[in-house]
Amino acid sequence: MGGCFSKPKPVEVKIEVVIPEKERSKEEMSPNGKASPLIYKVNGTARHYHLEEHPIASNPYHNPKDVVEASVCHVKDLENGQMREVDLGCGKALLIKESGEFHAVGHKCPHYGAPLVKGVLSKGRVRCPWHGACFNIGTGDIEDFPGLDSLPRFQVKIEKEKVYIRASKQALQTQRRTKMMAKCISLSNYNLSSTNVLIIGAGAAGLVCAETLRQEGFSDRIVMCTMDRHLPYDRPKLSKSMDSHPEQIALRPKEFFCTYDIEVLTEMQVAAVDVKSKIAVFKDGFKMEYNKLLIATGNTPKTLSCKGKEMENVFNIRTPEDANRVVKLATSKNVVIVGASFLGMEVAAYLADRAHSVSLVELEHVPFKKFFGERVGRAVMKMFENNRVKFYMQTEVSELREQEGKLKEVVLKSGKVLRADVCVVGVGAVPATGFLKQSGINIDSKGFIVVNKMMQTNIPGVFAAGDAVTFPLALRNNKKVNVPHWQMAHMHGRIAALNMLAHGTEISTVPYLWTAMFGKSIRYAGHGEGFDDVIIQGDLDELKFVAFYTKSDEVVAVASMNYDPIVSKVAEVLAAGRTIRKRDVELFVRHGKTGDMSWLTGKGT
Repeated sequence: MGGCFSKPKPVEVKIEVVIPEKERSKEEMSPNGKASPLIYKVNGTARHYHLEEHPIASNPYHNPKDVVEASVCHVKDLENGQMREVDLGCGKALLIKESGEFHAVGHKCPHYGAPLVKGVLSKGRVRCPWHGACFNIGTGDIEDFPGLDSLPRFQVKIEKEKVYIRASKQALQTQRRTKMMAKCISLSNYNLSSTNVLIIGAGAAGLVCAETLRQEGFSDRIVMCTMDRHLPYDRPKLSKSMDSHPEQIALRPKEFFCTYDIEVLTEMQVAAVDVKSKIAVFKDGFKMEYNKLLIATGNTPKTLSCKGKEMENVFNIRTPEDANRVVKLATSKNVVIVGASFLGMEVAAYLADRAHSVSLVELEHVPFKKFFGERVGRAVMKMFENNRVKFYMQTEVSELREQEGKLKEVVLKSGKVLRADVCVVGVGAVPATGFLKQSGINIDSKGFIVVNKMMQTNIPGVFAAGDAVTFPLALRNNKKVNVPHWQMAHMHGRIAALNMLAHGTEISTVPYLWTAMFGKSIRYAGHGEGFDDVIIQGDLDELKFVAFYTKSDEVVAVASMNYDPIVSKVAEVLAAGRTIRKRDVELFVRHGKTGDMSWLTGKGT
């Protein structure tokens, strides 16, 4: 077993609220300047605390040497609804004016560092232009994902028509703030084989669930288990930045899990769940009793079914070690990638200038046709061809041939034989839910766990989240969908945690994803499944465009390249529950920038 697994001691339960020293900020104070009450639950009993009762509620600017105050502009320099990046001498802040009030927060998205001034401001929050994370402008708190941390919030005052910002120098440098969390020092009521919350899976959904519980004051035992040998890491980077080492892409350092008593069992696989006895049985025979359960096991990559599939140098990219090994073996060698999936295309792009040759085999005639449509797919395909990637479309692999025990050739059903030193398989995935077949948990015909808007399964106390679930998507009239996106997994985890605590919170987020290839990104928001038309503004050949996906008279999704922040703008419109009509988009495209854009700015229906 790995990670932080604390053994019980025969002592009373103690509760501690921990704020990282470097991240202490004004978040302790509510907008009216009074301390906000928090609720901490101990063994099911709620107790209310006010922060002034705790020694941690100290002045966030207790160290005068860490404080900077500067005049950043005149009060009339910003109109309502405007944002400006301002320099305080030792770092920058984002100054925002909305409804006549000024706010100041960190200027970089904590996820990947995007400049938030280029994002979208709407109704009290700013949305990142790159990947769609949202932050409350009054508190800096993260409200939609991806990413784990919030923004630091800075004091603003007006004197003699000038706007002043007072900020911690350290916060200006870090540009991130970890939310305050509860911590359980010891639990006498639990032995090694029992926990209050058990989380199966240590991806984004599992980690956000654990962190949200602690942020909400939950102070009992939390155990996460994973088949992986590593603590939670940034899985999208396995195909986008393949030579990254595990410690470089870790979502949190090991110390974080120990500090907040989030125990992680690595290299531990659950083989069965007994929902009546509330017991998870592990593959090695170990059993753990739980009170609440989150299943966030994700997907299992599909493998090839042809002869030679078990051969050396044939990979599914599942771990950092897989990705690192592929890069090493592919350098100056011949690579064949099977499947023009997101993973397959990103791997092809990453290896294109490292390998001697990159060949991509795909059953469809255009990459991404079902997701982005044929025209966008062809534009992406052309970009790859211009970067030395060779496509073999409308065919499959019939055989993998070896020489001296290692892969040498990939034989296609078309009869073509490709030289290959390395083969990467990216032909899709199936939900990792086989261990639940006899559990009584509702699984659909494709193997997905069926949950409601609160991420609850049909079994009381059992929740599920992430790539392995279908859930009602508000954006598509509560149609049950599977959305295997990094952002969505974060939100699933948060909603599950809130409802473990009986908050009654329903999911209503807009799906948001991105893919990175050859230094360019396609951003996408919405759920375009079943789209019947694509309206394109811009130049596909120049890879500067926005594509609107419509079904009947309604826009259901949008994608763009080099057209920021339009995807985030559309995401905000959809998040507000407003419908974008196909005719409005057609007028916009027909008339360009002179067309009516009220539907995009929030002034339309």
